[in-house]
Amino acid sequence: MRQTDNSRKYNQLRAAFPRFVYETARAEKTAEGISLQFVFSQNDELVFKPSMFFPDKGRFLNLPDELLQTFAFHVGMVEMISYWKAFCSPRILVMPFRLNTGQEQWWKKLFRFGLGEFFYTNGIEVPGEEMLSFEYPAEAAYFKKFELENFTESIIIPVGGGKDSVVTLELLKNSGADILPLVMNQRGATRQVLEAAGFGPEDTLEIHRTLDPLLLKLNEQGFLNGHTPFSALLAFMTTFAATLTGKRHIALSNESSANEASIPGTKINHQYSKSFEFEQDFRNYLSDYLLGEVNYFSFLRPLNELQIGALFSGFQQYHGVFKSCNAGSKTDSWCCNCSKCLFTYTILAPFIKEEKMAAIFGENLFEKVSLAPILDQLTGVAEIKPFECVGTLDEVNAALQEAIRQKKERKLPPLLQHYKNQQSAIPGQNNFDEFLNDFHEPHALQPRFKTLLQESIKSLLPIDNKF
Repeated sequence: MRQTDNSRKYNQLRAAFPRFVYETARAEKTAEGISLQFVFSQNDELVFKPSMFFPDKGRFLNLPDELLQTFAFHVGMVEMISYWKAFCSPRILVMPFRLNTGQEQWWKKLFRFGLGEFFYTNGIEVPGEEMLSFEYPAEAAYFKKFELENFTESIIIPVGGGKDSVVTLELLKNSGADILPLVMNQRGATRQVLEAAGFGPEDTLEIHRTLDPLLLKLNEQGFLNGHTPFSALLAFMTTFAATLTGKRHIALSNESSANEASIPGTKINHQYSKSFEFEQDFRNYLSDYLLGEVNYFSFLRPLNELQIGALFSGFQQYHGVFKSCNAGSKTDSWCCNCSKCLFTYTILAPFIKEEKMAAIFGENLFEKVSLAPILDQLTGVAEIKPFECVGTLDEVNAALQEAIRQKKERKLPPLLQHYKNQQSAIPGQNNFDEFLNDFHEPHALQPRFKTLLQESIKSLLPIDNKF
């Protein structure tokens, strides 16, 4: 992603808009479900009113209103980041509740590192503690920690339509666990993936999120814009959903690869809120301040992208419907020109036959020499990785080297030949088999989930019988 020097604009906006206000967060029960309404403001003219809706379908428990309002506040704290970042005001007036010192530090860390990519792409040095301070009205009270009973051992699985959540969905479904898929603003690929898994609309919890259009207008006018920690929002939303339905477990599909920084040697990581560091921070926040009964964890954390690709290759009913391309999300397609498309193609290439890969994506991406600059970013030839949810440099290199090995004496397609010509500039050689036998530490899996995952990867070698 191109870096823009907005450091001067950043300082000008902070001076012109010194205080951002988190005015209200409100959860309201209706016959259809629970709506969350938020109000953020910069002044009388710049007022933002995003919303969310959680449809009930007879699943929700009768929970105390105080708990609902506390969760609404927390979801709003993350939602607020998308609006605050337009101005980066040095002070935030938080009106619904008061944070204690430990909570303030937790949220400041999320703002700093969850917005690491935002700061980098805007040419702003990642700020320190001076980035922001929280203020409260005199009457603001601290929220309390809750303790609830009657949680079941059921599992909520967020599903996005890509290969990772498919693997989590299939492994846990086939284990006999009681699962509830959760989607947000469902799109075609997500619906088709759920249908392939045997889940219809009545078997799924779909959250509806609405952005305030004023934010899009500000983006067009040149206010600051960029990546926000979406998975942190998902963390609080899924925890709210788990609490509403009495399901103890939330099984994410974030792998070990999400821990690698996008900018080597820094904390700037496109996937920061998918990293194990954030996962642990969030688990600690729940147990210390909010609701310790919910078990938020990533089921795939011990695995790498190659293992996930190998497992996914065996679930052939999803091959024609899954999608991971952000550029093509509106048309429910693979654009075949972005880093996410090339990464997904590369990581699956060792496990799925060439002609089927071309059918899945619509073309053979290894034939497209125009993708060489992106490949250089994915392999470490370029200085930075793409700002996308892609695997580590080592995983990509191992996948490419295995793809070349499988070609044997046959002519390489242009992109693989480009890679082979570049290998002297690529750090190290990567043992493909070692990746398939790995089980990464640390993770937060309970013993039954750990055993299930370990059993699932025992059959990954050999890979001679590609699908």
